[in-house]
Amino acid sequence: MEDRPAILRSLLEERTVDIVTVGRRSGVTRVTEIWTTVVGGEAYVCGTPNAGKPGVERQPRDWLANLMATPEFTVRLKNAVHVDLPARAEPVGDPGERLRVLTAPITEYYRKAVSLEAALAHSPMVRVQFTGDAAWLGEAVRQERPDG
Repeated sequence: MEDRPAILRSLLEERTVDIVTVGRRSGVTRVTEIWTTVVGGEAYVCGTPNAGKPGVERQPRDWLANLMATPEFTVRLKNAVHVDLPARAEPVGDPGERLRVLTAPITEYYRKAVSLEAALAHSPMVRVQFTGDAAWLGEAVRQERPDG
């Protein structure tokens, strides 16, 4: 794996990544550009419930459905560092954890897009557990950003 400090810095500072999932019905590889968010020493992938559509309170997400069917996926860093990081998605349903993530300063975007109540109830959210050659990132993220 490439330069670990550069990978960690890219994950923490250049939030835009691609996630590579397996289509739940097609079995075909799908690539989605999305943000990563680190809160409390954990990495997350989140989204707004309305997908940018005015008046829509909840819009299902293909990437989330794909991850629920096949939790193994790839986080593709694509800015300063170009590397594919194997990972596993864990859905976040715990109300306390969702509140902690969605009220953190770094997630202000979601609170501006919809009400906090709508975000808490409907925002797609998974915790990212890095696996394989990228497993070291879990501890590195916790050490670098233990509280947010």
